[in-house]
Amino acid sequence: MTEAAATADALPATPAAVAPERDLFSKFDALIAEREALMATGVRDPFAIVMEKVLSPTLAIIKGKETILLGTYNYMGMTFDPDVVQAGKDALDNFGSGTTGSRVLNGTYSPHKDCEEALKEFYDTDHAMVFSTGYQANLGMISTLAGKGEYIILDADSHASIYDGCALGNAEIVRFRHNSVEDLDKRLGRLPKEPGKLVVLEGVYSMFGDIAPLPEMVAVAKKHGCMVLVDEAHGMGFFGPNGRGVYEEQGVEADVDFVVGTFSKSVGTVGGFCVSNHPKFDVMRLVCRPYVFTASLPPSVVATAAISIRKLMHAGNKRAHLWENSKRLHGGLKEMGYTLGTETPQSAIIAVILEDQTQAVALWQSLLEGGLYVNMARPPATPAGTYLLRCSLCAEHSAEQVETILGLFKAAGQAVGAIG
Repeated sequence: MTEAAATADALPATPAAVAPERDLFSKFDALIAEREALMATGVRDPFAIVMEKVLSPTLAIIKGKETILLGTYNYMGMTFDPDVVQAGKDALDNFGSGTTGSRVLNGTYSPHKDCEEALKEFYDTDHAMVFSTGYQANLGMISTLAGKGEYIILDADSHASIYDGCALGNAEIVRFRHNSVEDLDKRLGRLPKEPGKLVVLEGVYSMFGDIAPLPEMVAVAKKHGCMVLVDEAHGMGFFGPNGRGVYEEQGVEADVDFVVGTFSKSVGTVGGFCVSNHPKFDVMRLVCRPYVFTASLPPSVVATAAISIRKLMHAGNKRAHLWENSKRLHGGLKEMGYTLGTETPQSAIIAVILEDQTQAVALWQSLLEGGLYVNMARPPATPAGTYLLRCSLCAEHSAEQVETILGLFKAAGQAVGAIG
């Protein structure tokens, strides 16, 4: 072999053609362009707010200005409760900053078990299982309960965590029109009778603040032989005589098989859970992947959650005041001429619906500059073409703060042309 031939053999073969690199971000180009055009108008980014200091459940410093918080889901105002804060400090001292392990390995400490005991006391159930987030609770329960050849039937307006739980599992998915008992009945009637079925409902739907007609829906589900899971993320704390949620308020506790919830709303920290009376429930700790294959919550977090949950059992006065706030804000905004997500106040969420994104952002920014923070929501979190400002009231908002909020909405709405 000649030297030239040997050299040629040692070189890698030259490909006939190199395919151009495909930009995996190109599918987001329309959204990137829309956002850049919006920012070019000089408005602040509604999805990049930084709270420099939080003063209380209802006040924070944003851009150096004291601002009323009306978009935090801190419904019962537990984030600064002295007993809750002290429980977290004590757990940090006694157990350190984290577990570095899964609940099924080294990640179960005594505060985790105590938190589950608090949930069983609060909900009066036999079983409780704590997840690292509310999102993971839905992801885990829904993907594990219904498997291949079985069915999940869900409201079309269900939360993203419910849809993602469906996507993670292998069950057949059937959607019905939002809060339509008739459509739920019709779709269940079309399914084969033999396979297992799980109907997933929410007590409060978080975008518009409307509640589900659970008695009628649960009755339909049971008529067709389905198990029922209700997400009470936005209902826990202030619905029902014990604050368990809409399903307690509407009297269907005996017919609901699973209740999923979160610690990041009324409880005032982070985490998720499922409670149930099903005798086989504890097997979920061995088969639920989002529970088995993730690190457990820090002991300080579950310690704060346990104290908060137990205090919520005796928070009747807070619940009553929160409803007063909801009725006053809803009535005042409606009287000004705003279009709201519900005709009457149904929860602690009040959605102000705007004509387009430009108007929504303008109103949001005007409110922020006046000293009020609310959430702005847009598709895909909302239905196509729907833009809204979502107000989340807190039991710690004083009556005077609610009047200030109404004044800010009036001034900002008139300034941007949202109301006359």
